[in-house]
Amino acid sequence: MDEINRSRTRILLVDDDPIVLNTLAKGLTEIGYCVETAENGQKALDHYRKGRPDLVILDYRMPDMTGVEVARIMLQESYRPILILSANSEVSAVKGAIGLGIVGYLVKPVNATQLSPSIDTALVRFAEVSALIKQGTNLQEGVEKNRLISTATGIVMERMRLADDAAFEHLRRLARDQRRPLREIAFELVDAVSTANRMLGTSRK
Repeated sequence: MDEINRSRTRILLVDDDPIVLNTLAKGLTEIGYCVETAENGQKALDHYRKGRPDLVILDYRMPDMTGVEVARIMLQESYRPILILSANSEVSAVKGAIGLGIVGYLVKPVNATQLSPSIDTALVRFAEVSALIKQGTNLQEGVEKNRLISTATGIVMERMRLADDAAFEHLRRLARDQRRPLREIAFELVDAVSTANRMLGTSRK
């Protein structure tokens, strides 16, 4: 995976549980990231608008709004990679939001060491979208390609029982082995699953 400069990576971490918030913030800081925290959705939006972090980590269940609702507002204002932390019972709702631009999710409980690979993976994906934009692809096209890759990553996670970062690396390895763009591999996978679901009269959840 491409090297990430963690000391220059600004993370906004959001959780309404002060123990979880402080423990994760401390762990991520010790790993080397620069971490800001917020206790609810509105404070998260305030931090986001003032600081424009490099990546956002949102708890799914918060008192004022869900993490997905907060992510939707953030992504309408500017594109940044967003990870969601969820309980097992909330995974289906989070999976359904991957197409919005959320790049991944982790099931709680999770510690900073477990979170770090997903953070780095999300940053690599964001860098790839940014590179596409610099090459002339407009922002919307870049975001759409990232959504496609995120959806494909979610399929690999579910079918192969892999973590987010391992699933993404599996797709990248396929692309390298076949000497094809990652987005083509992602499109074929998503299209194949969609076709199978239509033929079987079911929808992937």
